[in-house]
Formats: sequence, structure tokens, C-alpha cells
Amino acid sequence: SLPAKLINGGIAGLIGVTCVFPIDLAKTRLQNQQNGQRMYTSMSDCLIKTIRSEGYFGMYRGAAVNLTLVTPEKAIKLAANDFFRHHLSKDGKKLTLLREMLAGCGAGTCQVIVTTPMEMLKIQLQDAGRIAAQKKLMAAQAQLSSSSAVGSAEPAVERRTTATQITRELLRSKGIAGLYKGLGATLLRDVPFSIVYFPLFANLNKLGQKDPNVKAPFYVSFLSGCVAGSTAAVAVNPCDVIKTRLQSLQRGVNEDTYSGILDCTKKIWQKEGPMAFLKGAYCRALVIAPLFGIAQVVYFIGIAEFLLDMLPKHRA
Repeated sequence: SLPAKLINGGIAGLIGVTCVFPIDLAKTRLQNQQNGQRMYTSMSDCLIKTIRSEGYFGMYRGAAVNLTLVTPEKAIKLAANDFFRHHLSKDGKKLTLLREMLAGCGAGTCQVIVTTPMEMLKIQLQDAGRIAAQKKLMAAQAQLSSSSAVGSAEPAVERRTTATQITRELLRSKGIAGLYKGLGATLLRDVPFSIVYFPLFANLNKLGQKDPNVKAPFYVSFLSGCVAGSTAAVAVNPCDVIKTRLQSLQRGVNEDTYSGILDCTKKIWQKEGPMAFLKGAYCRALVIAPLFGIAQVVYFIGIAEFLLDMLPKHRA
């Protein structure tokens, strides 16, 4: 049932995000830093420096937005894929690879309704610590270079903004379109991701089914979700780098700004080289693999069905 699909998708999203959010924060910061302004050398270096400068909970900046919106996002994604698969297989025949890809395309298109504003707000909060740390470093270097200056001012303390403040400011200045900045880049990432992910997962999961009418064991669903998720994540990582750069409202010192997808692609290629499109790919694979592994286990085990079935019994 639709309520069960929505509950399963929501539960899966909450569990998955809680487990992997620090890695996602590292991915955002690694993707946003440009040549000459590198604060972090790797995922582990980013997480260690984040804990030292912002504390343990600094790794969860932006998590509240993600946890709030991941339920409808995952629910829409998984339910939409089921919806399109159901209507594309009305003739009773097995879905062809092309139809599986079309179902994934439909799911990816539907989910951006929630994904775009969620990612927009999350990125601002995740990257704020990197920009603040960069400004402090630049201020410290300026103080050291001007040793003759006596009683130089201390660097400004970072003023932490909230998702609510960012939302209000965007709505006031740009309207609802402000929350959907980078929509084209989000579609460019999520549609190919779903086209790769859902058919790959479905076919890997079938390998663990002894009978077509019996669900695969939970560990098969988990491993299938992990493999399909990480494969799709790395495949579309260049699009994710572009999306992250376009959705960042604040820039570090001497960092480029971009007018659109083509402008962003051109500047990254010319100034940072083709390997820059793979920034954060390792982190993204580590985020997506367990996220979708957990999602598929929860979704296919059917926790929601169990809970919904228990309600009438409890009342009785």
C-alpha cells in the first residue's frame, strides 16, 4: 500500500542519513574547495579538522534539514519507482532493461521536488565551517606577515546561520525559485543515478531469489543496494560536483563563481583539470552504499506493513 511505502522509505532514510551524514559533510567540503584554497587533503583529514575546530556535532551541521526532508524524498523515490514499474509491466511480461531504466528515470525526476531545496539548504550549512576556517587561516597569516602592526584585531567569530534563516532570506529576495537554484544540475545528477541504480539493483537482487515469487534474503537486498548505489554514485559524481558548486551561495577567498552548468563545467575543466570532477567520489560511494543498502532492506522487509498490521490487533 502507498502508506506502507511512504513509511518504509521514511524509516530507511532516517536510519541511513544518521549513519553516514559526517561522510556526506566531508564530501561537500572536498567538492567545494578549489585549487590554491585547499583546507583538506582527504576525507579523514576533513573529519579530524572538523572535530578539532567545530566539535563532534560539527560533523552533523545541516543534518536537521536532511533528517526532516529525507523522509518525503526517499518515500517519493522508492514509491515512484514502484509506480512506474507497475504501469510499465501491465502486459504481465517481465520488464525489459529499457523499461526498468524508464521507471528509474521517472523516479529520479519526481524526487527532485524535495531533493533540490533539501540539498540547497544542507550544502550552505555543511560548507559554512570550511569557509569560516579558511577566513581564520587567512587572518592568521595576515597577522604573521604584518609583524610591525601592534594590537591587530582578532579574527571575527563565525556567526552560525540556521536553515530557517537561509530559507527566509531566499524567499524574501528570490521567491520560491531561490530554493530551487541548481534544479537543472540536480536533475542532471538524479535522473541518470536512478536510471543506473534501480535496474542494477533489481537484477542483482534477483540473483538471490530462489523463487520469483519469494523475496530475496535481507542480506542480498542489502548487498545489492550497496553495490548498485555505489556504482551509480561514482558514475554521476561529475554532475554532483557541478550541482554542489552551483548551489553554494557563499565562496571562500578567491574562489570562482558560476553562471550555469556549462560555465561551471568549463571553469572546473580549465582551472582544476578533469580529475576535479571526481572530487568526493570516494566519500559519495561510502555515503550512498549503506544509505541505499539500508533503504532497500527496510523497504523489502516491509517494516511498515508489520506496524500497520499490528494496529488493528492492538485495538482488538
